[in-house]
Amino acid sequence: MTETVLALEDAWLSLAGNAGRVDILKGITLSVARGESLGLIGPSGSGKSSLLMLMGGLERVSKGRVSALGQDITGLDEDGLAKFRRGRMGVVFQSFHLIPTMTALENVALPMEIAGIKDAHARARDELAAVGLAARMQHYPAQLSGGEQQRVALARAAAPRPAILLADEPTGNLDSVNGAAIMELIFGLRDRHGATLVLVTHAPELAARCSRIVRLVDGRIDDGAAA
Repeated sequence: MTETVLALEDAWLSLAGNAGRVDILKGITLSVARGESLGLIGPSGSGKSSLLMLMGGLERVSKGRVSALGQDITGLDEDGLAKFRRGRMGVVFQSFHLIPTMTALENVALPMEIAGIKDAHARARDELAAVGLAARMQHYPAQLSGGEQQRVALARAAAPRPAILLADEPTGNLDSVNGAAIMELIFGLRDRHGATLVLVTHAPELAARCSRIVRLVDGRIDDGAAA
């Protein structure tokens, strides 16, 4: 029997706007199996990134239920969600979100140190080497190219060996060459660690590499496009 690691049941996300409440996601029911790679596609504003944020507990559902790794995370507060994500979920964004005053090594090691992982620096070195930055570990973000900064962000997400890897347009700020290299690394790290991958992308060729594709339209799953 296939194990479900992410599940949303009739999940809604509504946010306050100038004209009142706006429904961003409308009754999403979706499950993701362990080891699966899921591509989330759809037009801009369809709710792809918002859905990813719900999966990672980075946004709270307005109505419905979200569970991850067998635990209902719907009712957890911010501290509870942060503790739950720690070591279990890795997130890669379009923007790199690196700490400018820390080296690449320190950026990767810090979240693991906070999580109490004793070999944080050793793991950080291993992951930076795995993404091709063995010679750049002591460099600060400003000394790295955009592609190198995204490699650091990817190493940071993968180093705790999370069960779930969430990637939100990870190649959006990169040129085609660096974008292709980052995607090779993401799928390679997923295979190496056995993580479940959820990928938000506008690029059909990237989505096609996933084992399943779900298309969002106007905050709902387009059942005719899911495969």
